[in-house]
Amino acid sequence: MIDENEILKCVVVDDEPHAAELLEMYIAKTPFIELIYKETDPWKAVKYLKENKVDLLFLDVQMEGLTGLQVLDILEDRPPVILTTAYQEYALKGYEYKIEDYLLKPYSYDRFLKAVTGISNRKKTVRAVSEQTEKNNDHIFLKGDAKNKFHRIKYDDILYVEGLRNYVQFHCEEEKIITLQNMKNLQELLPNTQFIRVHKSYIINLQKIKSVEGNSVQLGNKDLPIGASYKADFLAKLK
Repeated sequence: MIDENEILKCVVVDDEPHAAELLEMYIAKTPFIELIYKETDPWKAVKYLKENKVDLLFLDVQMEGLTGLQVLDILEDRPPVILTTAYQEYALKGYEYKIEDYLLKPYSYDRFLKAVTGISNRKKTVRAVSEQTEKNNDHIFLKGDAKNKFHRIKYDDILYVEGLRNYVQFHCEEEKIITLQNMKNLQELLPNTQFIRVHKSYIINLQKIKSVEGNSVQLGNKDLPIGASYKADFLAKLK
């Protein structure tokens, strides 16, 4: 029996009924993935994705009203994404958006299964690291940008974390450390009693705040922006 925490809650956004039905069929026969929302209107999908927690998004590229890449531009904090399209030329463009995988229509169940299995395995790894982090209490171990290198980073040394393209950079008291990670996963790994995301590109250490003014927060000698969609949660946390 599959652990409920290991099931990928997914969303399908595609304005082609047959393509959406095929995905729904593939999802139904795969035990570790569950369809929680299906939509043909990309604007309605954007609203849903902003308001709900999702583990995986299947997103068509060519749609009426809004393209898949435009959807990705709008979403500040998006889940892992698998692009689905009949046009191979979008593959490279899609990877610029750090998508997880690319399914070229028409695709087989074997190809679908390979894509979702990779994401499922990564989720298990993140969960294992998270559980280990909870046991550590005062630090986190993360893979560095060099082969076979890991960093032990103490929470109290971290001023803030900055999201880069395929990496994140820890700005610490004495050094800067780049690790192979993404902001969404890292947000789940760091203890939420001490860290909070204030912008799509920044997670800050609440204990290091010097001041908050308007839409910026000061940590050390650095002023960081507070994103509009993160401000309410941030101010509530301060209170």
